[in-house]
Amino acid sequence: MNKKKTHIIIWLLLIAVLLMLPKWADLYYTSFFLTFAVFAVYAVSLNMLLGYTGLLSFGHATYFGMGGYGTALALKNISGLSLLPAIGIGVLSASVLAIVVSPIVARVRGAAFAMIHLALGMFMYTMSLKLRRYTGGEDGLGNFPTPGIEFFGLFSISMEPSSTNFYYLAVTILGVSVLLMWFFTKTPFGQVQIAIRDNQKRIAYLGYRIPHSRSIIYITAGLFAGVAGSIYAVFHNLVSADGQFGILASFTPILASMLGGIGSFFGPILGTGVFMIVEEIALEYTSRIEIVVGALLVFVIMFMPYGIMGFIYMLRMKWASRRTGDLSKEAAA
Repeated sequence: MNKKKTHIIIWLLLIAVLLMLPKWADLYYTSFFLTFAVFAVYAVSLNMLLGYTGLLSFGHATYFGMGGYGTALALKNISGLSLLPAIGIGVLSASVLAIVVSPIVARVRGAAFAMIHLALGMFMYTMSLKLRRYTGGEDGLGNFPTPGIEFFGLFSISMEPSSTNFYYLAVTILGVSVLLMWFFTKTPFGQVQIAIRDNQKRIAYLGYRIPHSRSIIYITAGLFAGVAGSIYAVFHNLVSADGQFGILASFTPILASMLGGIGSFFGPILGTGVFMIVEEIALEYTSRIEIVVGALLVFVIMFMPYGIMGFIYMLRMKWASRRTGDLSKEAAA
């Protein structure tokens, strides 16, 4: 069986598992998987900046939060609004903010880029607390209506957050988001993105405008973070300053990317899964999750500096090298 057929079979099996998961698993495991899918998309959107462009953001939760608050405010204040337009408003809110911020941040990198986003994240966190009339302050916004999806006024499909219908909608949107980000990295512009990370001066010498290219990447990353934040808000029927704009919300995708492997597209997805499983197991024994996560991060930095995907790749290279050596010995004999 060739490699192409193997990939097709794997994808078909994955789609079958995703379709049957609500029927096989109970509500707890379905909710766990949906939360994983949201944070996996969120982590991949950050990795477009960190892993592919070399830009570390300490405030990526700005766009995750804008997506969530945009959708929540739309559902709470616009009567008769369908769910898909509400999600679109959240994504548009994150995208517009990214467009406004990009001319500033696209011209800096390194520590300056990281610190600007830390300040931006704290600004959004403070504003979400101060604008209590609109955002609910410390209490956040909750219990907003979750309308269904209408088809030309003929019929409507219910989209309650705990329903199977919402699961399929969310998985479809999140899955398409991952595929679009993957396709983005495989385009010629995606190769420019990697080249900016590796040798910015050479790319500028070839005639590419670095700030403009960074702006496109930045806006794209903010858009998909908004998608994750919007789905997360509808799923939990709650948005809050700590949950959407808090410092932990910004560092979670960074930790997931480091754990899975920053240099790999699927590394953040794997890292998110491992991170959530470890967190879930640790909750059975202690409430000090930060200690467990910190110890896990120290272990990864010491023994797997390129993350789990990097460690797997290293093992594959060693195995291939050993196998080649064995074949050479057999040929010589």
